[in-house]
Amino acid sequence: MLDITVYTVPNCADCEAVKRLLKSKGAAFTEKNVQEDPAALAEMQHKANVRIAPVTVIGDQVFYGFFGDQRPGILAALEPAQ
Repeated sequence: MLDITVYTVPNCADCEAVKRLLKSKGAAFTEKNVQEDPAALAEMQHKANVRIAPVTVIGDQVFYGFFGDQRPGILAALEPAQ
């Protein structure tokens, strides 16, 4: 089973879109709110070298944002878990 973490902030449409996609694929994930948890923010910055959410970490792959070009990569990264 893949280790999946989604770093989010409240009221973020892209964050919600990533979570919906993962749920639709039956992928279990841990959500970390970087606005409320400074340790999660530091962790996200270390892994992705960005300060914007969402950041999705699937295994050793890191995706930031949820632009059209990120969706295929996220789906491909989920394949080993299915």
